[in-house]
Amino acid sequence: MFTQTADQDLLEATTADYLRVTWTPARIRELSRLDSPFDPALWRRGVDLGWTALLVPADSGGGSVSGNGLADLLAVAYQFGRHAAPGPLIGTNVVAAALARWGTKEQHGGPLAELLDGAATAAWGYAPRTGPRSGNGLRAVSSDDGVALTGTVPLVETGTASGYLLLAAADAQGLRSHYLVPRDAPGVRTSPLRGIDLTRRYQSVTLQDATVSAAARVGEPGSADDHDELLLDLTAVLQAAEIVGTMERAFTTTLQWTHDRYSFGRPLGSYQEIKHRMADLRTQLEASAAVTAKAARHVGEGSPDARLWASTAKAYAGQVGPELIQDCVQLHGGIGVTFEHDLHIYLRRATVNAQLFGTPAAFTDRLVSLTETALGGGK
Repeated sequence: MFTQTADQDLLEATTADYLRVTWTPARIRELSRLDSPFDPALWRRGVDLGWTALLVPADSGGGSVSGNGLADLLAVAYQFGRHAAPGPLIGTNVVAAALARWGTKEQHGGPLAELLDGAATAAWGYAPRTGPRSGNGLRAVSSDDGVALTGTVPLVETGTASGYLLLAAADAQGLRSHYLVPRDAPGVRTSPLRGIDLTRRYQSVTLQDATVSAAARVGEPGSADDHDELLLDLTAVLQAAEIVGTMERAFTTTLQWTHDRYSFGRPLGSYQEIKHRMADLRTQLEASAAVTAKAARHVGEGSPDARLWASTAKAYAGQVGPELIQDCVQLHGGIGVTFEHDLHIYLRRATVNAQLFGTPAAFTDRLVSLTETALGGGK
């Protein structure tokens, strides 16, 4: 749905084939009963396909297949949504992008290299400055031993036990900087959170004087606020792509159902009302895919209006995605609300993605604020 070149087609096809064989709906149901559905060996096989390299320049060990790594990664995220696949795809890629852009040579040769070869995963511990999800803002206190971090992060995705967290902490002057913190560092405590996605797990993180070296800072001092906005753009686009994948899977499943299910001697899809509903759903799917593809192109190219498009993609797909799948559930009748049917698997993924890192309403507010600023600047 998102590919435009032969290389992108190959990347998506190989990803789709691997996910289809590895993460069947039956396997996903098995994973739902496990504390940790993440499998490092299976993740490494996906990394071999290029899953974590696309947002990293070639001179840092990565490389895209089209020149726009985000547009390439869109096809992978789309297939992750279609198969409700486990694995910290978004977090690992976002942290890899941060290290590639702002990391030191030592960070390139160490943590970034581990992310690129699948030895580790990463999560971005984003927390808004204000609001109910802000958490206890992290504080950074410098000493001779390094930097001691204290506070809580409300939510991060789980991954490898020896992976990394990218966290923003404020110093005594209130300047926020990013730090790359090993998950297993002394003073870092994680607590599992309950969630509705069957194949992804999340944790809250508490840091109590978790000391890292000064070399763990990513980027210039005080740069975290600006960098967070760019990382939020990347995250929003990739989340929208996963949501589009769930929408497409639910739509095609339901379209086939309307052909196969007979009511009063006629296929369900032959009734005018059903035709209209399916046409509406197809329009929402195509519109979500179109705005997400445009957002990926603009963000990947660093266009001046990239942030507007990223916000639009998350706001729109995050709103209509779960609604479309809910409609698909209703079109299936009673069977659609059973655990044995597959639709809820994709509804769960779409619903969680729509809420993480900012709700559709929050991204709508962001879009409005950006638009007002742009219009005010043009006066």
